[in-house]
Amino acid sequence: MAFIALAFVIIFLLSNMIRILREYERGVIFRLGRLIGAKGPGLIILFPFVDRMVKVSLRVVVMDVPPQDVITKDNVSVKVNAVVYFRVMDPNKAVTEVEDYMYATSQLAQTTLRSVLGEAELDDLLANREKINTELQQILDKHTDPWGIKVSTVEVKHVDLPVEMQRAMARQAEAERERRAKVINALGELQASEKLSQAAEIIGKHPVALQLRYLQTLIDIAAENNSTTLFPIPIDLFRIFAEKYQKEG
Repeated sequence: MAFIALAFVIIFLLSNMIRILREYERGVIFRLGRLIGAKGPGLIILFPFVDRMVKVSLRVVVMDVPPQDVITKDNVSVKVNAVVYFRVMDPNKAVTEVEDYMYATSQLAQTTLRSVLGEAELDDLLANREKINTELQQILDKHTDPWGIKVSTVEVKHVDLPVEMQRAMARQAEAERERRAKVINALGELQASEKLSQAAEIIGKHPVALQLRYLQTLIDIAAENNSTTLFPIPIDLFRIFAEKYQKEG
């Protein structure tokens, strides 16, 4: 019986002494309450009843920031959510400088999201999202650096607009498309008038060009509808009546 009890004691001590950490894990060791440092990966030996280990993962953490109610600078109420990518760079600070670095980073991300977006206008939030993401990342990284945490990326995922604002933006977009269509149509008319003016000048200098244009028009009409019968009339025939009209005038 004594041998069995001794075997149980040895197994119990070994189970409390030996720890195996994966490649992405570190163990922060406290000995009688004092910080010894981070160890790992691999086999870790602890002194029973003396050492205590806190396991920390060094992998990138993807944290989803819950939707936040935000009032933009131009007094538009929107609901915005985001995602934060961060990782622990210093396990010692992550354990000793903050009670729960995951919870602390989540709360900091929520408050920072509301404060930064509250200083931006709705158009900037929709059009300049990359700039806002960079500003959020810099602010979060600055505040989490004392905790040994590196915030690498912050992305605003979705901006939920009120129904009234969506309708107003739809009307604005439609009006903008109509404006562009009218401008393009006006530019086309302007270019066409300029080309017609140049053509009139050329025909005025070279009357034969009008005869060629007349024949080309007849060819186009005949190609479009083969049942049409055409009787070409020389343009010079009309010139006699035009000169007579000018003399009478």
